[in-house]
Amino acid sequence: MNENPASPSGMVETNDSLEAVSVFRGWKNVFFGIALACLLLTQAAFWMINLKIVEAPAASQPAVGGPEAGTVSRASSPRSEGETPSKPAGQASGAGKADAAGSGIAEGLLPGLDFEHTARAVALLNGVLVVAAVLLAASIFFGLMVSLVGRLGGLNHISRAFILSLIAVVLLVPWQLLGLNVLGVTWTPEELAGWLPTKSASLWNMIFFYLRFTGYWAAVTLLVLLSQARSTRWSKSILHRLEII
Repeated sequence: MNENPASPSGMVETNDSLEAVSVFRGWKNVFFGIALACLLLTQAAFWMINLKIVEAPAASQPAVGGPEAGTVSRASSPRSEGETPSKPAGQASGAGKADAAGSGIAEGLLPGLDFEHTARAVALLNGVLVVAAVLLAASIFFGLMVSLVGRLGGLNHISRAFILSLIAVVLLVPWQLLGLNVLGVTWTPEELAGWLPTKSASLWNMIFFYLRFTGYWAAVTLLVLLSQARSTRWSKSILHRLEII
């Protein structure tokens, strides 16, 4: 009979599990910080384009058939004869002032910032965001496995954290770029430039526009924050159970 029931080996296994948990928890916090920073920066880029601090290129207007198309074609026929249509002086000066004001704000905030630079930055942030979110979910999953095998407790919190992070990963993937009829949270500046002209068409278009680029983002950011909060409670639960604090 074993009079000392494997307490030394149990303590060694517990210490090993705690060391593994410490590693995964540290990297989880790193990936959470990166993902949150990318989410905030992409939202800042959205507002810079939406508020015309960074001027987006004009979206191409599709041809419209019917009487209006005929009117447009007749109005544009003098241009083929060498005549140039005149633009009202007030309209031209107003457009020039608006463009100068927008470019002045952008140059005042970040010199040399334009739509091309913003597009490159957003593309980089999107890639880092998706990778960081996947690694965040993976680190939480490995923490769940270590907690389960080592019987450290807090499985309720770490399981919820993993599910929330997994949902966030699924929503962050840009499914629309894969030709699917599902929108991901990540977007491209070209996609935003195509949405901008439809924003002022009606109230419902404006609501859908902000739900797409702000409400959707807020929901995923909340999922990431809740996942981090749940994993933090998991760490505290382990410490309380082992009577470390």
